[in-house]
Amino acid sequence: MIFNEIYSVYYNAVAKIIAQIISGKTEGKDLNKIVCNTAFSESTLTILPKLKSEKWQLLRRNMTTPIKHKPSMPLTNIQKQWLKAISLDPRIQLFGVEISGLDDVEPLFTSADYLIYDKYSDGDPYEDEGYIERFKTILSALKEKQPLKIKAVNRKGKLISMTVVPIRLEYSEKDDKFRLISNRSRHSSTVNLARIVSCEKCSTVHSGIRRSEEPVKRLVTLRIKDERNALERCMLHFAHFEKQAERIDKSHYLLRIKYNEDDETEMVIRILSFGPLIEVIEPSGFRKLIIERLQRQKSCGLF
Repeated sequence: MIFNEIYSVYYNAVAKIIAQIISGKTEGKDLNKIVCNTAFSESTLTILPKLKSEKWQLLRRNMTTPIKHKPSMPLTNIQKQWLKAISLDPRIQLFGVEISGLDDVEPLFTSADYLIYDKYSDGDPYEDEGYIERFKTILSALKEKQPLKIKAVNRKGKLISMTVVPIRLEYSEKDDKFRLISNRSRHSSTVNLARIVSCEKCSTVHSGIRRSEEPVKRLVTLRIKDERNALERCMLHFAHFEKQAERIDKSHYLLRIKYNEDDETEMVIRILSFGPLIEVIEPSGFRKLIIERLQRQKSCGLF
């Protein structure tokens, strides 16, 4: 990969481990902590074993390193070119991200280099100053958990006013639009940001509107039989979930995944896609959902 924030964490983790070793700190718990904080919790299954076994020839078995200086990780030219290309995306202005020091760098690619054929052409006006300002106000309200007074044009072309408690922002790649999901009058409400003509934060909430609540988290424990790269595929499939992996024996692993309660049906479908290589260990209620869906599939003649 040229540059990827997910994969680069492994390089950063190893760099910090080497710096720690050079400083004379070789306690296993400290090194494990670096991996967990810098990479992913399941990375302890890979990074430290490969370093200690000298498969990655950066540490010796006595926990010393042939490297004399603490590693630094300056960006390569191609990484700078990639960042320059990303900085040209008009959507990046919405989040107030500034990438400096790239004035003389040629972008790795531009919008003229590719064509997205399945995207609608009437996307949001990302370069409109008013749109950018409203987006930043909504984003700030989300972070501060403050209600918003909004004026928007509905589907009938009428201007409506509302007070909402923002829950999250969603982006549709196909529609090329952002949507605000919020609580309004005890019900969820969805508004396209391009339809919002004005918005401002307010400190009070109408009695009929409930404040947004944190989603209820659930935990499912899976037993993975590592055949046909099942473990690696599973890690990639659930990459954006909070999770923890544990090795049981040479070919079996336990994977604990946290997910939102509202996404339970989707989780069932995702797990079933791995077939017999994954078994749900707990909770019993989730196992029951798996069994019920398999029974329904069997009744339809799918087996």
